[in-house]
Amino acid sequence: MNPTIEAVKKNLDLTQNKPLKTLLYEAFRKTIILGDIPAGERINEKEFSDTLNISRTPIRFAMQQLVEEKLVEHVPRIGIVVKGISIKDAYEIYDIRKSLDTLATIKAMHLMTEKDFDELEALLIRGEALHQEGKVDEVLQNFSDFNQFIYEKSQMLRLKAIVLELQTYLVYFRDIAIRSTQRREKALAEHWLLYRGMRNKDKLQIELITHEHLDHSLQFIIKEMEKHKIV
Repeated sequence: MNPTIEAVKKNLDLTQNKPLKTLLYEAFRKTIILGDIPAGERINEKEFSDTLNISRTPIRFAMQQLVEEKLVEHVPRIGIVVKGISIKDAYEIYDIRKSLDTLATIKAMHLMTEKDFDELEALLIRGEALHQEGKVDEVLQNFSDFNQFIYEKSQMLRLKAIVLELQTYLVYFRDIAIRSTQRREKALAEHWLLYRGMRNKDKLQIELITHEHLDHSLQFIIKEMEKHKIV
């Protein structure tokens, strides 16, 4: 089997209760972002269709979505060619996130009630307990819940949508990186510092910790990208 098709097939989870076109899109997306289909490689829709024994319609849907996300491009007389994601893209995404996350956290800080702060503290305490128990997947979910809580309390729906879209490009690397015990412990400590900064209404601390937190996350992600030979 063509190595490219094999890589996509490995990420194609047909057990999920989703339309085939969505599953194919997600499989292609993950494979491209992880660098398992190198930039410059052509996607042969017919070969994928024949090998996987599926129609070309859901494959075309996947390609259309990926073109919109600029992960692939349509080249005249050649077809669909992979663009992928680069380390430069990762830096750009995190530069944008520094500004947006700082804004969201400060906005949430001003709008949150004492009950909200107590709820956020309980979320952090639960995260610590899950980490101590070695429940890595639950810790990952806890980190997502922490971020979601702040975005919700900021009451900035457009900002939340932009950040979530940006996150999807690097989520696979983030999930790999956060499985490092060192990174999880550091992230937990940084979440506590953010919480205290918010509770103390300390805008400067929030900005400093948000930037530091995202810088640490970026460095771990870049290491994972380099392991996948992404430049």
